[in-house]
Amino acid sequence: MRPKSPRRGQPRSQHPPDHARGWFFYSCRFCWTGRTQPHQLHPIRPPAASASSLPVPRWEGGREGGERGDGVAGEEPAGELRPAAQAPLRGGAAAMALRRLLGQEPPPALPHGRRPRQPQPERGAPAIHPGAKNKEYRLTEDIINAGFSINPDELASITSKHDVKALKMHGGVDGISKKIRSTFDCGISAGDLDMRQNIYGVNRYAEKPSRSFWMFVWDALQDMTLIILMVCALISAVVGLASEGFPKGMYDGLGIILSILLVVMVTAISDYRQSLQFKELDNEKKKIFIHVTRDGSRQKISIYDLAVGDIVHLSIGDQVPADGLYIHGYSLLIDESSLTGESDPVYISQDKPFILGGTKVQDGSAKMMVTAVGMRTEWGRLMSTLSEGGEDETPLQVKLNGVATIIGKVGLVFATLTFVVLMVRFLIEKGVTVGLSKWYSTDALTIVNYFATAVTIIVVAVPEGLPLAVTLSLAFAMKKLMNDKALVRHLSACETMGSAGTICTDKTGTLTTNHMVVDKIWIAEVSKSVTGNNTLEDLNSVISPTTLGLLLQGIFENTSAEVVKEKDGTQTVLGTPTERAIFEFGLKLEGGHNAEDRTCTKVKVEPFNSVKKKMAVLVSLPNDTYRWFSKGGSEIIVQMCDMMVDADGNSVPLSEAQRKNILDTINSFASDALRTLCLAYKEVDGFDDDSDSPTSGFTLISIFGIKDPVRPGVKDAVKACMSAGIIVRMVTGDNINTAIAIAKECGILTDDGIAIEGPDFRNKSPEEMRDLIPKIRVMARSLPLDKHTLVTNLRGMFHEVVAVTGDGTNDAPALHEADIGLAMGIAGTEVAKESADVIVLDDNFTTIINVARWGRAVYINIQKFVQFQLTVNVVALVINFVSACITGSAPLTAVQLLWVNMIMDTLGALALATEPPNDDMMKRPPVRRGESFITKVMWRNVIGQSLYQLVVLGALMFGGEQLLNIKDADSKSVINTLIFNSFVFCQVFNEINSREMQKINVFRGMISNWIFIGIIAVTVAFQVVIIEFLGTFASTVPLSWQLWLVSVGLGSISLIVGAILKCIPVKSDENPSSPNGYMPLPSGPDNI
Repeated sequence: MRPKSPRRGQPRSQHPPDHARGWFFYSCRFCWTGRTQPHQLHPIRPPAASASSLPVPRWEGGREGGERGDGVAGEEPAGELRPAAQAPLRGGAAAMALRRLLGQEPPPALPHGRRPRQPQPERGAPAIHPGAKNKEYRLTEDIINAGFSINPDELASITSKHDVKALKMHGGVDGISKKIRSTFDCGISAGDLDMRQNIYGVNRYAEKPSRSFWMFVWDALQDMTLIILMVCALISAVVGLASEGFPKGMYDGLGIILSILLVVMVTAISDYRQSLQFKELDNEKKKIFIHVTRDGSRQKISIYDLAVGDIVHLSIGDQVPADGLYIHGYSLLIDESSLTGESDPVYISQDKPFILGGTKVQDGSAKMMVTAVGMRTEWGRLMSTLSEGGEDETPLQVKLNGVATIIGKVGLVFATLTFVVLMVRFLIEKGVTVGLSKWYSTDALTIVNYFATAVTIIVVAVPEGLPLAVTLSLAFAMKKLMNDKALVRHLSACETMGSAGTICTDKTGTLTTNHMVVDKIWIAEVSKSVTGNNTLEDLNSVISPTTLGLLLQGIFENTSAEVVKEKDGTQTVLGTPTERAIFEFGLKLEGGHNAEDRTCTKVKVEPFNSVKKKMAVLVSLPNDTYRWFSKGGSEIIVQMCDMMVDADGNSVPLSEAQRKNILDTINSFASDALRTLCLAYKEVDGFDDDSDSPTSGFTLISIFGIKDPVRPGVKDAVKACMSAGIIVRMVTGDNINTAIAIAKECGILTDDGIAIEGPDFRNKSPEEMRDLIPKIRVMARSLPLDKHTLVTNLRGMFHEVVAVTGDGTNDAPALHEADIGLAMGIAGTEVAKESADVIVLDDNFTTIINVARWGRAVYINIQKFVQFQLTVNVVALVINFVSACITGSAPLTAVQLLWVNMIMDTLGALALATEPPNDDMMKRPPVRRGESFITKVMWRNVIGQSLYQLVVLGALMFGGEQLLNIKDADSKSVINTLIFNSFVFCQVFNEINSREMQKINVFRGMISNWIFIGIIAVTVAFQVVIIEFLGTFASTVPLSWQLWLVSVGLGSISLIVGAILKCIPVKSDENPSSPNGYMPLPSGPDNI
């Protein structure tokens, strides 16, 4: 039998170099002398014999075309290729093939007489390791010198391709660990971390390069209206040069060009800074920490510091940080849908140990050895193809884009009318004076300036600052929230949180400190407080050593907590807060017991999940029997028990009276705001690997009462929510008495609210739910499905904007369903965080209120900016149009309008969109769904300020010379400059006025807002420079100090006008009742 041919499409090496031929025969376990020389790496030469009489190996097994070797020079290759009985070579095609391989026969000619290209050995190329048949898998000098003995690409391919055969060839998981110098117990050494990352790669994927500043400049230059203005400016400069000469003829055109460049640069700087800010926030979102074993101790590291060989600890809800091999664990189920699209979870075992990065742990726990990181994983390659950043437009941005479109169309109409009027008047005047048959270069310059003015009106009218203001305000809020321990993952979440009317929150860790201790214990029908130092003595006085030993065994065997040694040598208990509390209590009880006394062999483990509300472990006993330990929710475990442990350690039947006493004890603990858990056991003769733990026949050992104090500040935060019209509902899996006690302490459960248990809630009909849900303040013994149902009905049935907190994997559906999902940063799983919009980094309910406060600030700040911008738009459009109709010229030139546009768009957005929240924002009801963004209060302020400014500017335009007694030769230029200056100062003071839409005191908090003060100062400084020093470019003349006082004085009157307007009552939008059936809150405090 001939050796199998390479796969179609693979190169056939016709004339390999000597060292490759030697390795080929070595890897086939074939030597002409009949000897194997496992440690000789030099080529093996054939003896001087006739090729026709040489034996040829016959191959069996293996994969056609072969892809892997065993990876270590000098080791016996195993498994994939093996020689069968040798058969003599009889000549013909087989002999010719062998002679070609040995270089004794020229390769066959290709069509047209061409010969295939001969493979050339690389300079300094390392030898291919034994068994390798693919040139890509070889050991380089770096790998060998570092003490490793497997190629990075080969190691990665074993996991990514689920190659069981190759894994066995390398000696299984244990063999791989030796080849990468890692051990299951100690992991890798931190000292060779850099060397590992140099050889096997770092755990990062290739990201698209960030956009440079000049790319943002280029984007800003793509604005069509600015391009048209640029063309007009160039035409104006050319015509001006022809008519007026250099340099005077260039001033108008050059002024427009400089103004455009200033607008472009300010816009680009603003956008670039935002991109850097979002880049920073994006990096924060990617920060994930995992537990690994290194240098013999368990450590918490960033996924970016992960290296091949690390021993990673996985538990429910974790995202797998890299490709790896399963070492050992319990009931590990992996969700690979993110990579494969398959919804069914994959069961991982030692027979199928391949775990891929980017997948999620759906159930169970395990230890995994990392075999590939970064771009050598399928997840890394997938992520590198995704574009960076790129948030969708938020709902507010979409809404404002519609507003901007309407305003832009109005501006286009006014610009067109202005240009038409100016042209008609120009043609009439020209026809009357010199006739239409004579045209001069100055006429062309006049027409170009008219057109530039019309285009500039469009630039001013189109409120491009609206989307900028939204993004700017959201970015500013996100940055501030990061400092307040809240990471906003999606832009829209911040703005939506400002409209939240309901918060469905967990209890443990959110309302409470999540620092749990066992406060009381019930065992052998006796309740004891165990907070003192004499816990062991107190229990020994009521129970026997046998009972104590059974209790300790149940604590230490049925736990997910573990004691680990830190770098400094100290020991720490790791696990969930509940597990830590019980484990530490066990250590406290253990006293002089040796660790060996509590060592059993765990046979099977069922980790805790929020659906079963219990965990179970099966241990083997010395007498060839087995014992199940089960621990979980008190109601669940008690139902499973028909026996109890007495003081002597005997199992006795559980009477109805004793069962009632147990339930009374549970309720008593719960009434003291203690979380209750029960521990029970059951002895069995055997077990089935495929079956779950029993659900009956258990013997109750003890009841734990765990104390978890309420966080400081939570009560005030709940009170602030109620003042803001936000209803807080507690959804917890705890006993209803515990939930009620905590809810009353926090101020959540009021006289008009009710508490309900999950089983009762889920059995209600839709009609009953409609009446019940508005009153629910506490839901106890709930499942994740109950939380999802509550959220769905609040949103669909009552049209509420709902925020939901969650920390577990099973909370993901509710987090996804809610308008705003809030995941816990400390206790939350990676699955929960990925489903959330906001990550509460400190797991504190007070932080959630800060998110709501900033959300409202964003919404109100954008309203302030829109009110300010609408006023500028109305005045600029009307004054230019009216002036064009009456006088035949526009008082505000293109350069002046561009400056006003920058004040209005970029600088105005910076000033108003970055206002911090104040306490009054949380004293008004949330914005309802569908409520108009531009309110009647805003229209009142816009119309009032616009009328005042139009009257003032109109008076200056048509009677300014007489009113101010201006008799200069260039009085028209003075008046136009005064109009421009007064218009700008009206906007400056109106910007201050816009800080409060309903309050008269607009200066409150302004001193502490340095951004606002800085913008106002920069605006005034630039205005002085434009008037006094850039008159040639801006078509202005210097003003006397008296006229400066007039301009500032007319602008400052805007504050008085604003105060008067805020005293005019405005009928609010009709809102007889909110959709959820509650009467709305009062409109807020008075306007002082």
